[in-house]
Amino acid sequence: MDFSLFYFSADSTGNERNRYELLMEGARFADTHDFRAVWTPERHFHPFGGLYPNPAVTGAAVAAVTERVGIRAGSVVAPTHHPARVAEEWAVVDNLSRGRVGVSFASGWSAIDFSFTPENYARRRELLFEHTEEIRRLWRGESLDVVDGAGAPTRVRIFPPPVQAELPVWITSGGDIGTFRGAGRIGAGLLTHLLGQDIDDLGKKIEEYRAEYRAATNGGRGHVALMVHTYLGEDDDEIREIVREPLYEYLRSSINLLVGSRSVDARKIDPASLRPADVDFLVQRSFDRYFDESGLLGGLDKGRRIVERLRGIQVDEIACLIDFGLPTADVLNGLKYLDQLRQYCQSP
Repeated sequence: MDFSLFYFSADSTGNERNRYELLMEGARFADTHDFRAVWTPERHFHPFGGLYPNPAVTGAAVAAVTERVGIRAGSVVAPTHHPARVAEEWAVVDNLSRGRVGVSFASGWSAIDFSFTPENYARRRELLFEHTEEIRRLWRGESLDVVDGAGAPTRVRIFPPPVQAELPVWITSGGDIGTFRGAGRIGAGLLTHLLGQDIDDLGKKIEEYRAEYRAATNGGRGHVALMVHTYLGEDDDEIREIVREPLYEYLRSSINLLVGSRSVDARKIDPASLRPADVDFLVQRSFDRYFDESGLLGGLDKGRRIVERLRGIQVDEIACLIDFGLPTADVLNGLKYLDQLRQYCQSP
């Protein structure tokens, strides 16, 4: 089981003097303690996740202070960008990091994010795979057909050439089985989370992903990274009380995501229609589920049980979401326990 650090900030408005301290210090820790990667997302126009409007920029910053750890986007919202621009930006980061980048591409879920490209919102799921394949071709040095400012058809290639011959690619899915299958069909990795799906459901979807990947790659296995809320310490009960308030607020601030990230067959809920009591109920249930069943939240023994359960459904990498509202000093201090769990799970 690989371990990585994942960022999706609880509140981008606080800590004005050093908003990126947790990112930078966490990246340094990951780099020197054999973590696989550091993931940063793309998020626009909202305090929830708003520290990360461009993962290529934060990836470049991480590249400057690290030497070994992977630098990944979790995720680039592909339909909101021109594929050539995405390939250019990440080729720069690949050079700055000497070949350590990887990108997970998402279709996007928030309409306001598509303020850059509103015409793409309706086709975002289809464009996710189209743009991913175009970025891959550009990365290999191939040309892309475009229309220039004078209206003339032309072809472009990206510069600088990236260090890696192939761009490591994942597809992000919140639980839609079609996206799981699509990721396997194009031979990409899969990045997912446990919002709106439980571990047993996820295991069945991973089996579908593996089957498509095997068929597309003549026997390959693929790679599944799972985002998991993470804070470890000495005692389960003590950690429950430490994380209760910040995780409550994190879940409350992300309520649009919480009630919107359901499978395509589930009943949709309009967040604006929820009463305060409804929100409290959803947050309480989500907190209990994350703490008791699916988060790396508590002591090391509990963490080991969760890891073994995730290993049992063929998760390859746990992307540990650490920035859900705890003080930076506490999160950084807790990384020593996470590293102990990593060592235990990776020992022969």
